[in-house]
Amino acid sequence: MIRHICMFKLKEDNKQGNLEELLVRVQTLKTIEQVCGFDVVCNAQGMPDSNYDVALILDFNSPEDLQNYQDHPTHKAFGAFIGQIRENRACIDYEF
Repeated sequence: MIRHICMFKLKEDNKQGNLEELLVRVQTLKTIEQVCGFDVVCNAQGMPDSNYDVALILDFNSPEDLQNYQDHPTHKAFGAFIGQIRENRACIDYEF
């Protein structure tokens, strides 16, 4: 199995509104057939501002499934949205 973790630091402009919109839009990703596991977590209140704001944790059966997910139109649409509101992105993919 492959675990795909993406973390995003959101821009300060309309940060709370954008986070709320992200939490709605991200739900579309779990409808993509290749996704076996899905979780979204937000940085806890009171934690350092230097932390990332949100992390997506998705599981796939294979690297090919991950690639198919990344090429999927629903993922591309989410990527276009997040690209407008994020300041930074960090990602890791690992086998477990």
